[in-house]
Amino acid sequence: MAASQATVLVVDDEELNREGLARRLERHEYAVTSARSGREAIDLLGERKFDLVLLDIMMPGMNGLEVLKFLRRVDSLIELPIIMVTAKGESEDIVEAFELGANDYVTKPLDFPVVLARIRTQLALRRAVAQVKELEAKLDAHNQELRAAAAELAAANDRHARDLEAAARVQRAFLPALPTEIPGAGFAWAFEPCGQLAGDYLNVFRLGDRHAGLCVLDVSGHGVAAAILSVTLSQLLTRVAGGSGAAVVPPAEVAARLARELSPEATAGHTFSLLYGVLALDTGEFRFISAGHPGPIHVSGGRPPTKLEVTGFPVGVGGGVYKEHAVALKPGDRLVLYSDGLTGVRNAEGEHFGTRRLSAALDAGRRLTPDDALGAVVRAVEGWRGEVVRQDDISVLLVERREAP
Repeated sequence: MAASQATVLVVDDEELNREGLARRLERHEYAVTSARSGREAIDLLGERKFDLVLLDIMMPGMNGLEVLKFLRRVDSLIELPIIMVTAKGESEDIVEAFELGANDYVTKPLDFPVVLARIRTQLALRRAVAQVKELEAKLDAHNQELRAAAAELAAANDRHARDLEAAARVQRAFLPALPTEIPGAGFAWAFEPCGQLAGDYLNVFRLGDRHAGLCVLDVSGHGVAAAILSVTLSQLLTRVAGGSGAAVVPPAEVAARLARELSPEATAGHTFSLLYGVLALDTGEFRFISAGHPGPIHVSGGRPPTKLEVTGFPVGVGGGVYKEHAVALKPGDRLVLYSDGLTGVRNAEGEHFGTRRLSAALDAGRRLTPDDALGAVVRAVEGWRGEVVRQDDISVLLVERREAP
């Protein structure tokens, strides 16, 4: 607080002392008001605020100590600094003044440089405390804003969590009610999102009386956009694969049509891998394409499980031309379609579960039912993962060839 901004009330019943001190303080750019008595000082302080009071102890009527006692009921030492003016040797008055709440004292005859120094000290302390209070008020306001923002964020997170839960329920509602079996084939499947929403999808659907479509797809990325795209793709794939007549649409043509119909705007920059094939229920032939997706694993007779090697770019990458592959399933043979999230699971040492361990788990489950065999695979993967957080969705579809009725 600069001197020109500071207001000082000088209280003294002797006019010569009062006016002389006021003039000298005004030369140092203080705004000075004078009071002839304690009662006048109280009236002035009731009308307006002062930054500091110079209060004489010895006054007729209401003396300085009585004024001090009254003022301290209203303003604290910090809010209104009061410097007492006393005659030399009045030590008892000085002690009482400090007990009543005086900030400091000066003695008569006044040594003006000392008076000025003590005034400046008290005003500096008052200014410092005022600045601290201002900072505390700003900090409190900022903390209130932070608490309000935190409450809004928590509410938004709650809404987001509820929205994700609702979206997950919707996505699961779109998952196919896969048949346990249809004439000529039995099925089992596992679907484990790494979060609330998945970018994976799998399906089995009838194509007339003699064929079934099987697919597993994996949209790049995670979250709402990937989940919405996976559901959209599954619906589009089912429509495209169904065709408009009795003839079954070849898998390569289904993939090519998907690539043509999906614009970059529709996929929002996502690509997706796809393994789609058509199973002839009477002959057991499975014709399929891979668009950047792992090849299926064939479990047949007494031979070790075999991963079928495939080639092809994900949908949205490359020229949209896909090569068809075929495998003949004999009664009792199994074929496992899966997303790379299954073999990509890592253990605590960072090692992938891998195709070799998947094949071993499928080999060990040959004599189990499809559901039990697939359950054993999932348990093997989870045991391998341990406490490591899953980083990708897991989708597995197992089909077992049966004798056609």
